[in-house]
Amino acid sequence: MENPKAQKLLNKIQRDLMRNGIITNTIVEDLKELRPYAVEEKSPLLAKVIRLTYEHIEAHNTFDIPIPDDEPVEGFEEETPSSEGFDPAESLDYLLSLMAEAKNKINAIELREYSNSLIAYAEEN
Repeated sequence: MENPKAQKLLNKIQRDLMRNGIITNTIVEDLKELRPYAVEEKSPLLAKVIRLTYEHIEAHNTFDIPIPDDEPVEGFEEETPSSEGFDPAESLDYLLSLMAEAKNKINAIELREYSNSLIAYAEEN
């Protein structure tokens, strides 16, 4: 996000998350306040991920979406830890850090993965 106010708000959300964990009403309000900045920056993917994130937290009082798995390197098979037992606050913090640099190609790919996971989770639950 390029707007200094958006960056400041994003930093505040991450600080609050690290200090207090996922406090539903606070984080939902802050994300709702953040979304118009994404719309203003003409970033539909970012606006959508922010909306899906606060809707998810509002509905489930947590963030049940694990950090997307890295693509395996060809010829190098590594056992990936299962997504069970993941830390919701850590995953949400990672998502917030992706939002800060949403124009980065790799971050955009991972934001899209989060978006797909949030949509799939909403359909299943």
